[in-house]
Amino acid sequence: MAKLDRYLLSDFVQSFLATLIILLVVSVGGVLVDVLGKVADGRIPAGLLLSQLGLQFIVYLPIILPLALLLGMALAIARLYRDSEMAVLTGVGVGPKRLLRPILMLVLPVVGLVALCSLWLGPWADRTAEEMVDDASRSMVVAGLEPGKFTTLSGGGIVYLSSLSEDGTKMGQVFMQRQKDDRIDVVSANSGAMFFEGERQRFLRLEDGYRVEGPANGELDYRLMRYASNEVALPDRDEVRDKDDPEMMPTSQLFSDPRPEAKAQLHWRITPPLLALAFALLALPLARSAPRQQRYGRIMMAFLAYMVGVNLSILGRQWLADGKIPMGIGMWWLTLPLLAFALWLYFRDGRLVRRRAGAKA
Repeated sequence: MAKLDRYLLSDFVQSFLATLIILLVVSVGGVLVDVLGKVADGRIPAGLLLSQLGLQFIVYLPIILPLALLLGMALAIARLYRDSEMAVLTGVGVGPKRLLRPILMLVLPVVGLVALCSLWLGPWADRTAEEMVDDASRSMVVAGLEPGKFTTLSGGGIVYLSSLSEDGTKMGQVFMQRQKDDRIDVVSANSGAMFFEGERQRFLRLEDGYRVEGPANGELDYRLMRYASNEVALPDRDEVRDKDDPEMMPTSQLFSDPRPEAKAQLHWRITPPLLALAFALLALPLARSAPRQQRYGRIMMAFLAYMVGVNLSILGRQWLADGKIPMGIGMWWLTLPLLAFALWLYFRDGRLVRRRAGAKA
């Protein structure tokens, strides 16, 4: 590898990694808020917080990585223009064709990683997260119920368990206190178990206990009841997706699935690596600047171009699923013209119009 290639590759990699870390730190806030909201609602057990957070990051990597590659490359190339290094390289005959080799040394592995995440790791992470929540939802732990501890339910009320079975489905010596409007309801039971109605609704069946109901303002209007069985609703599970949901299916199965939703999902997974390659090639022409031009003025243009491309891909997936676009066209109407435009603009060094020979600089 030539010294110039090593120097430029090192600069590109450092800028890409720095940009990627910043984007991941920014993204963790939104993903964490979403997962914490589900934990607070009792739809995801607190013990799965970190695993769900990591799996969701894998799902979002095909969107984050192309943006980090575009901005990282654009910032590195803009620095070369700022420090007049690009002028020196141009003066010794190093043009866009010569710069393509160090650029592709970074771009091709990242594009391969995007393809891996989009076609395999992302769907696998989505299925794994769903399976983990589904398994945990059949345990008392999903509602935060732990033996020897007073637990506040998201729907209101306090629960205490003296014991809990290993599979988390049966409990012993239960105490529950709830308040609705101005009435207090206190329930005790010798044992209890969890059961389902449908896919989302979960209930606690309390057996052999007492129920005391009365006013919360201190009056003496109380009622005592003894029951053989009493059912209490727990927070509903998150929306359950079918196994034949295209978002849950492996990419290999989408090829043979004739449904429009499956074909739309297949094109959605193929699009990110092609967009990453196109935007990486656009980094050089978009970061090009004249000596007296604002140094990072075109970086915002690169970011806006990426946002437009991603939003068009989202709309394209919906149009495919709705049958508004023929399946033969797929998402190629977006990726192929963008790739062609990126190659054309790259080899013209960002100039939309060629200067005539002898024209003033």
